[in-house]
Order: sequence, then structure tokens, then C-alpha cells
Amino acid sequence: MSEHITTGKGFAEIALENRKTKRTFLDDISKIIDWRPVEKLLKRHYKRVQSADGRPAYPALSMFKILLLQRWYTLSDEGIEEAMYDRISFVRFSGLSISSVVPDSTTICRFRNEIIKGELYKKVLKELNRQLEHKGIIVKQGAIVDATIIDSSRRPRKVVNVMDEDRSEGEEPKVDISYSSDVEAKWLRKGNKPYYGYKLSMSTDMDGFIIGGHMTPANESDTKQLKRVVEELDLPGRALILADKGYSSKANRDMIKENGYTDMIMHKASRGKELSYWEKLFNRAVSSIRFKVERSFGTLKRQYRFNRARYLGVVKTEMEFYLNAMAFNIKRAALLVT
Repeated sequence: MSEHITTGKGFAEIALENRKTKRTFLDDISKIIDWRPVEKLLKRHYKRVQSADGRPAYPALSMFKILLLQRWYTLSDEGIEEAMYDRISFVRFSGLSISSVVPDSTTICRFRNEIIKGELYKKVLKELNRQLEHKGIIVKQGAIVDATIIDSSRRPRKVVNVMDEDRSEGEEPKVDISYSSDVEAKWLRKGNKPYYGYKLSMSTDMDGFIIGGHMTPANESDTKQLKRVVEELDLPGRALILADKGYSSKANRDMIKENGYTDMIMHKASRGKELSYWEKLFNRAVSSIRFKVERSFGTLKRQYRFNRARYLGVVKTEMEFYLNAMAFNIKRAALLVT
């Protein structure tokens, strides 16, 4: 096999293009996504021109497309490496040549870590969403905001370390308790069930396309995350901000008003004061739209296996969310145009 990384078309590529294969959503992505601005953005931040063994580095756009394939088909780094040898559609989508050396799992992992720098993953989602918005697929009339728990990739195990150093005779030993190697994950009890991991605060447009979000330890308050979510979205004036009653606070309602948006946070009954007829009617109207963010959460968890994080720490888990969000939006948009 050639040791060079090539993307040019040879006889094999031309023959494969003319070969009849089963059509998938991968074939329709080029109808909605112009990869040139994405490639330009990646090249601006990804400067590697040589791989660790001295060969030319793989094209940044091809590596990024491999990360998307990994999410669409729920493959590990080793799994996507193997699939790139066997799946013609994967090679064709990535833009690599059939005679190219396939990037190994270590190279894929290294590239994924590179897009963390300067929050490149956020910039790429913004560019992809800009294109979908330009085509009328994403419509930013407003944002639906909600949160969900993402379990840590490390199952918590209570480890008790007895510290005997510098202990006086008769003194009780000091105890150090740790739960996991994922030290940035935190505990949260929801109902009667404890969770160990992270909290994803996410926003979608009115049709469920993901337009933003961020990750925090699981014990962070939902209510305090609304301001950060909304301020990252660059919404037009009078945009609707929909959220459940867990976000109902004076600070959040004031923030929405000050930014010129429309407050559509559901009303919450207080002690000794029931909701009025109109407040209940308002809540039902919001619920009839707000379920779309919950549907998007469901897809991320079921189809993209994002009920549990793959990586350690807030930053890497947030990067994982953004990659899943890009894959989610692109695939859904591609299926809409067919």
C-alpha cells in the first residue's frame, strides 16, 4: 500500500464512483454543506503539516469528516480505523483516496484533541449552522433551553484512603474519600436517583436543531445557566426564549427583558399561590413547543450514545457534545432534503 496520503482521483476512484452502491444520507450532505469554509476554518487553527512518523499530515477536513462518521455510526477510534479500510462510502465521504494510508486510532485521537484549542469545535458548529440558517433549515425565531444529565465515563467507586502520616498516638486517622478518576464530574440527586457526571445545558431552534450549549459538573443549578446559554446564541431582537419552570426566576426574566427578547419561561406556582387560568394556559402553549428540545436530547442519547461521556473532564465532554451536535444537525438536514 502506498505510504503517501493522497486525495486525488485515480483509476480506482473513478471506477468506484461509477459503481452502483446503496444510497445513504452521506450522498446528500454535499447538497446542503459547502465544506470550503469549514476547511478554511480548520486549516486556520490546525497547523500540523507532518505526522508523528514524518509523513505528510492528513488533510484537516478529511480528519474532521472521520470524526463525524465516528458519531453517525457510534464507532470507537479503533472501530472507525477498521471501518475506513472496509467501507467504500466512508472513504468517499472523507475525501481520502482509496490508495491512502488510513489514519490510525492514535492519529484520530490526536486530531480530536487539537480541535479543543481555541474552542475550534464551537466555531465549526457556528459555521455549519450559519449555512443551514442561510438555506432556511435552521430558523432562529427563538431558542428552547433545557438541561440533561450526562453520566461520567468512569463508574464511581468509593475509595477510602486512611492517612496515617503524622498521626499522634490515640488520634483518629484522617480519611480521604474519592469516587472516580474523573475528578471534574460531580454528584447530583434527582428524585430518588443519584447521578455522577455532567450537566448539559442546551438550546435548539423551534424545530429541534441544536444551536448551542455548554457543559458543567452535574451539581450546577439549571437556573443559573440560562444567561450563559442565551448570550452565546446571537439571537435577533424579540426572539422567543422558551424554558420550563425550573428556569423561572426574577434574574432570568430580567435578563431576557434587558436583551430585548420575549420571555416564554413557564410559570411556577409558589407556596400558598396557585397558578391562574391564564398562567396554566400559557404553560400548556409553551409545552406544546418545548418538547422538541427533549426530543433532541432523546436522539443524542439513543442514536449517538451520549447518555454517557466517552472522555474525562468538562472540556472534553463539551467538545464531544459539539461533535454530536454537528453530526445531529447535518444528518437531520440531509434527510430533510431527500
